[in-house]
Amino acid sequence: MLPFLGAAALAFGAIFVAEFGDKSQLLILAFATRYPARPVVLGLVLAAAFIQGISVAVGAVVGAALPQTLVAVVSGIAFLAVAAWTLRGDDDEDDEHAARGAGASGRRLAGAGLVLTVAGTFVVGELGDKTMLATFALAASQGALPTWIGSTAGEIAANLVAVVVGRQVGHRLSPRVVRIGSAALFAIAGVVVLIGAFTTG
Repeated sequence: MLPFLGAAALAFGAIFVAEFGDKSQLLILAFATRYPARPVVLGLVLAAAFIQGISVAVGAVVGAALPQTLVAVVSGIAFLAVAAWTLRGDDDEDDEHAARGAGASGRRLAGAGLVLTVAGTFVVGELGDKTMLATFALAASQGALPTWIGSTAGEIAANLVAVVVGRQVGHRLSPRVVRIGSAALFAIAGVVVLIGAFTTG
């Protein structure tokens, strides 16, 4: 039970950190400023469970097909790649304009239509993103179910924070500071995984 909880907690923390500064947060914030919170949050939950399920499935298949040491090496490199990606940043102006457009369009959306619109937009925004890469690595080395539970919860929590305090925090914290701090955490995780791979392999 403890290893399961530990893997879930690791996935939660990793994805929670990876999601900060991501364009999908801007998308959720744009929707939340224009629509009721309940359908926006429901769309977020559905999308997070779906996209993390895909990421975990791919990572678990890779983990089962490769030797354990190789999986650890690949996971470590993936974390370092996420660190580099985070440091570079992916909050381009095009993403910001796209997010604003998504939130501004379809003001009369309601009910199931709004939920599906939020979910679909979020999934598209997450495809190929650094959070998917981090989830691949976690699922390959930590197990599918705890990774899916932890990563889904982490993604939801990070975006709920964005909805509640995104604007206030955005004015007080430099995006560069957030980006550097997140990159450092992922780089440390990558180094630790690689050291473990070579010392136990």
